[in-house]
Amino acid sequence: MSQDELVELKEQQYKDARSKESFDRFHERTRTREPDFMYEVVRILMSLMSWGFFRVRGSHPERVPASGPVILAPNHFSFLDHFFLGVGLRRKVHFMAKSQLFKPPMSWIYTHGGVFPVRRGFADEDAFVTAVTVLDRGDTMAMYAEGGRSRTGEPAKKAKRGIGRLALLSGAPIVPIAIVGSSHVRNWKKLQFPKVRVYYGEPFAYDRVEAPTRDQEQAVADAIFAEVRKLYDAATTKTGSPDS
Repeated sequence: MSQDELVELKEQQYKDARSKESFDRFHERTRTREPDFMYEVVRILMSLMSWGFFRVRGSHPERVPASGPVILAPNHFSFLDHFFLGVGLRRKVHFMAKSQLFKPPMSWIYTHGGVFPVRRGFADEDAFVTAVTVLDRGDTMAMYAEGGRSRTGEPAKKAKRGIGRLALLSGAPIVPIAIVGSSHVRNWKKLQFPKVRVYYGEPFAYDRVEAPTRDQEQAVADAIFAEVRKLYDAATTKTGSPDS
């Protein structure tokens, strides 16, 4: 598929006017409780959809450690990337999601499924406290190196420093991941369903830093995203197209 065939994405809202306190209960639940049955319900339904419509296949999911803290660091094209990422994994994956999504009734599903908000348009320290808490108890966190979805059909040129901050604050192993094909997922509206492939890289880690500088965070984010890009470029070179 060409760039012209990409379905246009809606403009994103970058500020959530609600107060910090509006989201405290979601953070508290994620910090103190594991995802419950809702995670499994959603996983089953979305796995069936992913396999059936988008023919999702994973390459080397065994590279994700079977236990202990781990940060999954994929590129990001589609709102379905969360599900594509977890289809090949037995572990429950926690996600940050933009706070605008946390409205009834979906907020109940999100929070019971291991998703917690990051307040858009603000320096949201609560989101990082929650993410580090999840990792410190030995669970799995997913965070997109690009911050938000790429709207060009190609991975972004630069990483956001948030992934570097999380890697340094936690010291958890990072698994770079390339998701190929999901840039055209929105073409389902045209009854076009691209094949999606998920490539898991080798884990690596950084020493824990209690108070990393912005430069340290950005340097680590850039290094992580370089590994993601390497996987993505190798995959698309091999197949000849992101949608092959």
